[in-house]
Amino acid sequence: MRYSLAGMRSCCHTSGASLLRISHQGRKPGEQKHPKEPSSLQCMHLAVVACGDRLEETLIMLKSAVLFSNRRLCFHIFAEDSLKPEFERKLKEWPSSYTKKFESTIYPITFSVGNAQEWKKLFKPCAAQRLFLPVILKDVDSLLYVDTDVLFLRPIDDIWHVLKEFNSTQLAAMAPEHEIPKIGWYSRFARHPYYGTTGVNSGVMLMNLTRIRSTQFKNSIIPGGLTWEEMLYPLYQKYKNYITWGDQDLLNIIFYFNPECLYVFPCQWNYRPDHCMYGSNCRGAEEEGVSILHGNRGVYHDDKQPTFKALYEVIRDFPFEDNLFQSLYYPLQSKFLDTVHTLCGRIPQVFLKQIEKTMKKVYENRVIVYLGANHRY
Repeated sequence: MRYSLAGMRSCCHTSGASLLRISHQGRKPGEQKHPKEPSSLQCMHLAVVACGDRLEETLIMLKSAVLFSNRRLCFHIFAEDSLKPEFERKLKEWPSSYTKKFESTIYPITFSVGNAQEWKKLFKPCAAQRLFLPVILKDVDSLLYVDTDVLFLRPIDDIWHVLKEFNSTQLAAMAPEHEIPKIGWYSRFARHPYYGTTGVNSGVMLMNLTRIRSTQFKNSIIPGGLTWEEMLYPLYQKYKNYITWGDQDLLNIIFYFNPECLYVFPCQWNYRPDHCMYGSNCRGAEEEGVSILHGNRGVYHDDKQPTFKALYEVIRDFPFEDNLFQSLYYPLQSKFLDTVHTLCGRIPQVFLKQIEKTMKKVYENRVIVYLGANHRY
């Protein structure tokens, strides 16, 4: 199938300035800067959707976020009704030294347009909920969405800073689906439009919701632009017989027609088994280490990729108040010795580099806080 943008007018523009301060690369003379982020938005917003058996995965993801973050976090947890009591109970069990670093809100699964049952069954249970975040979270300016099978190996603060790198048209950021087109899924099998040469993976997605809500998007449905909410269900109806990966495919279609709206961040911010199971192909991770681990394909729960499983288990089993090096880093090193027979296990430095750097910073910050609290003038 071939698709053309010929004759389509550019619609990816915002009718109002984002609340988030953005530093524009290549700003034209006289181009207005966005206003500074007000104090009420100092919280870093993290959204996740959990259905079925994803309770533990989600809690371990949130734990990894809290362990290393510097600024306060606001969790937006979208979950089935049956999971809500467990989320509330488990989060309250965390020590106060960590619970004071975040606030959490649990939302029901809701879809504002179209058939709710269709949306709920799209690809993974409830995954399509992420498409409706701009509609539901009307008071949130920007957020980071992640899948439940994600682990943070460095502070969320660092990827949050990417929002400041958006230019005046960009409103979302994702990593490529693959680094090598000839072995990428979209470049070989997709029957629908997709972004760039390999498509993008939506498991880690930064979103400027203010811009998304105020943008008219180009599309293949009508000649003019549509708002985000207006576009979702007609787009799904048109392509539902051609998509394999559900909401991720719909996002690829949207940004195929609106490429100027997307910022692409490098693979170390969404590192998956595909980046090492066929040989190492994420240069950014080789140079800087993995920043965000994405254990898709269920690798935390089987023995196909023991390196990914080791990271998950060590963070899961880490007691909050223990020493990070003694109870997290050293056990991880030990577990990695048992994975050297695998392609991913042959490059342990890729997995260890960033988390070691992060833990050193956490330790240094705690020492500074301790000395500051006990210093007398």
